[in-house]
Amino acid sequence: MVDVVNLLLSVSFCCGLVIAVAHVLNRAFIAPAYDVVLNLTAFGAASSASALLGHWVPALLSAGAIGCWVVLARRTLVARAGVRA
Repeated sequence: MVDVVNLLLSVSFCCGLVIAVAHVLNRAFIAPAYDVVLNLTAFGAASSASALLGHWVPALLSAGAIGCWVVLARRTLVARAGVRA
């Protein structure tokens, strides 16, 4: 049962990471502030929960998504300030 949970978490967080990477690669994408905050919160909680459960692959995938959303947060802040990145 633990292996199934680990697989499902890995697939879920891998999809989230792929989406986040796609947003980063799409240089024209500026995330709304609420999207950045909610995704950072969600992936932070997911990464923490996975680490506490000992599911290291999903935790690392979530951490990768957090890194992408930090890049997107910077892009959003720069866009709001009117400065070209």
